[in-house]
Amino acid sequence: MSKDNSFNYDEELKKLHTELVHLQEYVKKEGLKVVVVFEGRDASGKGGTIKRFTEPLNPRVCKVVALGVPTEKEKSQWYFQRYAYHLPSAGHMVLFDRSWYNRAGVEKVMGFCTDEEYREFLRSCPEFERMLVRSGIILLKYWFSVSDEEQEKRFKNRISNPLKRWKFSPMDLESRSRWLEYSKAKDDMFAHTDTKQVPWFVVNSDNKKKARLNCISHVLSQIPYEKMDIKPIKLPELPDYKSYVRPPMDYQTFVPEKY
Repeated sequence: MSKDNSFNYDEELKKLHTELVHLQEYVKKEGLKVVVVFEGRDASGKGGTIKRFTEPLNPRVCKVVALGVPTEKEKSQWYFQRYAYHLPSAGHMVLFDRSWYNRAGVEKVMGFCTDEEYREFLRSCPEFERMLVRSGIILLKYWFSVSDEEQEKRFKNRISNPLKRWKFSPMDLESRSRWLEYSKAKDDMFAHTDTKQVPWFVVNSDNKKKARLNCISHVLSQIPYEKMDIKPIKLPELPDYKSYVRPPMDYQTFVPEKY
């Protein structure tokens, strides 16, 4: 894809979708286990990228995990436990829409964890991820970087658009007043978890469409795969059903046709 603005977004996305289908089939055939972590500030474009990533894929093969607030039971568990539950088996991909890095971001900044829990996370996280890699999991981590000016525009759009209003939470309001704290938390997180074995990849997301294409393209470049032969499908002939008498149509309740 060209670095200028002359590219056709829909055409480029279609090409990448074709490659994602080949990747999916290769993951199934070879029994690969793939995990992709999406992190970043609020309104950084993670959700839109995940939607475009999964659009052409089988949800039984590629699953999105977006966990809510932990329950009291989960709070008492080993911190990584509820995330480990969602790790893929052979032949599957899992995309984390936010992940165990909640502890290094929102939990740290908002005071939802203790300083001891935070420090333990920074110590444990790199080893946890090395364990995943040693177990055969392909682990990729993406940080979506958005400028404060662009984030401001997107927040205002969410507030004024009733279809996007649900995306704006009280936590988003609070995060605006803690911009510097979040910046420092992100820098500290990178200092401890941007490792040689599992590095962070930063996606410039001020331009949403470019961010989506660049991220998907990079994922494809990081997982060695082969284009699979797509065998033609021949539809079988319909059996002779003319002798079967179906029940009257008025036995069924149809949705009113308003359009």
